[in-house]
Amino acid sequence: MIKVVAAAASVAVLAVLGGTYLLTQRPPAGCGGGVVAGGDFGGPFTLVNGAGQTVTDQDVITEPSLIYFGYTFCPDVCPIDNARNAAAVDILAEQGIDATPIFITIDPARDTPEVVGDYIQNFHPEMIGLTGSDAQIDAAAKAYRVVYSRGDDDPDYYLMNHSVFTYFVTPEDGFVDFFRRDAGPDAVAERVACHAAQS
Repeated sequence: MIKVVAAAASVAVLAVLGGTYLLTQRPPAGCGGGVVAGGDFGGPFTLVNGAGQTVTDQDVITEPSLIYFGYTFCPDVCPIDNARNAAAVDILAEQGIDATPIFITIDPARDTPEVVGDYIQNFHPEMIGLTGSDAQIDAAAKAYRVVYSRGDDDPDYYLMNHSVFTYFVTPEDGFVDFFRRDAGPDAVAERVACHAAQS
């Protein structure tokens, strides 16, 4: 219980630190929310999907997408955020807007392709799960300015500290917007729909 509380506190600190940076950036035109550092946020990555296939961002981001960095052993934050993103995608589908939820692990030591592939089935049939080598994960996380670290030295049951934003990206524009944890699925869907209408 102490480890879970400590991990939750660490995630909260990372979220605040990340949020402080994000709040200093210019807002997007017309749709609310916030934009991070203009066009140099996000970018190419090479990772491994749940089927064990090496894929790039161009293979994965083929339509508007919600990207979330987390890990499968996460006790609370990641499942809630992934479920929120899946619900937002379903709301968008009802409006005729296609979008893909994407989960990228920051714990490749435990999150093998098989583990990630099984994990995403808990959330949405169209969710894409990605893992990779330490170097591949680190490069993808740095591209999206995701902060993460191992929380303790327990060999099997360690927790991970990580920032907790969801990133909205499109094949045409790359990074478009981000969502904090307090945005519900309706709010996420509304902003994504707004961006879609402006594109």
